[in-house]
Amino acid sequence: VVTDTAPAPKTLPRMQQKYRDEVVAGLREEFGYKNPMMVPRLTKIVVNMGVGEAVQNKSRMEAANKDLTTTVRQKPMIRKARVSVAGFKLREGYPVGVAVTLRGTRMWEFLDRLITLAIPRIRDFRGLKDKLDGRGSYSLGLNDQTVFPEVNADRLEFTQGMTITMTMTGGRDDVGKRLLEEFGVPFRRKDQEK
Repeated sequence: VVTDTAPAPKTLPRMQQKYRDEVVAGLREEFGYKNPMMVPRLTKIVVNMGVGEAVQNKSRMEAANKDLTTTVRQKPMIRKARVSVAGFKLREGYPVGVAVTLRGTRMWEFLDRLITLAIPRIRDFRGLKDKLDGRGSYSLGLNDQTVFPEVNADRLEFTQGMTITMTMTGGRDDVGKRLLEEFGVPFRRKDQEK
């Protein structure tokens, strides 16, 4: 009797599976890519929390570090000031923020939670601006971390905003925007803009 001792195949994160099954085929057809490797893909997501108030209050940095770790499920790096600014009482080397770079499985899982759980919880949400950076990457800002269900608003010491930057291959804004639309990023419709 022969038994199969091979480990069970790991399941891909939902967004990565969607990318492989649906997005690649749609973008190949729409933009005429001959090879599937030419299709733009998400390479990394950088989540950054600037904590300028940490100069006066050290507990702000600890709280931001804890909240970002809870949100992204990865330990962030502490960012330090590169220059001194007397007007802000800031010296070179002071901690001013925390940031984390997500790749692989954590990146796909964070993207899924961002699109399906966090963005719909934004108060008075009317869609995200569709302005990319000119090279096909997209950044969005959130006013506070409580839009993520992992962050317990009752135990929160300070509300803190964050910037989320999605870096994609392809090098063009129209392709990057289309890739994000395929993932389900809710951009503001033209008739909603002022």
